[in-house]
Amino acid sequence: MNAKQLIAHRIALELQDGDVVNLGIGIPTQVPNYLPDHINITLQSENGILGLGPMTEIHPNLVNAGGKPCGILPGGAIFDSALSFAMIRGGHINTCVLGGLQVDQHANLASWMIPGKMVLGMGGAMDLVTGARKVIIAMEHCTKDGSAKILKQCTLPLTAINKVSMIVTELGVFYFEQGQLILKEHAPNVTLEVLREKTDAEFSIAHDLKIMPIPVQENGE
Repeated sequence: MNAKQLIAHRIALELQDGDVVNLGIGIPTQVPNYLPDHINITLQSENGILGLGPMTEIHPNLVNAGGKPCGILPGGAIFDSALSFAMIRGGHINTCVLGGLQVDQHANLASWMIPGKMVLGMGGAMDLVTGARKVIIAMEHCTKDGSAKILKQCTLPLTAINKVSMIVTELGVFYFEQGQLILKEHAPNVTLEVLREKTDAEFSIAHDLKIMPIPVQENGE
């Protein structure tokens, strides 16, 4: 199992039955693949869809907020962007799952641009992170060159200030509680020393620190 699958699996376990959830592009789109059988969620897309269907059942005339073909479940609804963002800004999204470029120990998020590189826009990220009741960031622990992405202070332009609830990487699971960054779980065979080395931010360790659950592979894979 690769890092992105491990992250998506762990986030799926965080969702509650009946939640209305907005999933960002990238790793978040894999989350529904790992939902437990007894958990049913309603997926919302900021371009105006409530009740997104599985990625394997697409409609030729529908795309999600990332511009990818998608489907819609029976009973789903399609509406304009004004209603979609009224839903988001009104606090009607239980959880949003977004990718991130950086998160810092103050629960700040940088996710939408790297100065000097072409940017398509921030999309709905700023509204989602501000309006959702719970904000989960799904990202690999380090950049491709090995630099930390969980920092003392973000160095890239911010998406939101003090809004992140939880960070899930392939190395660990962090929560923000009472203004503190706390490591709650670590991946199997990953030591605290490795996490300290690869994390620039200061964090506390939960007294009941656990090992991240690993999905059961089928066919012995």
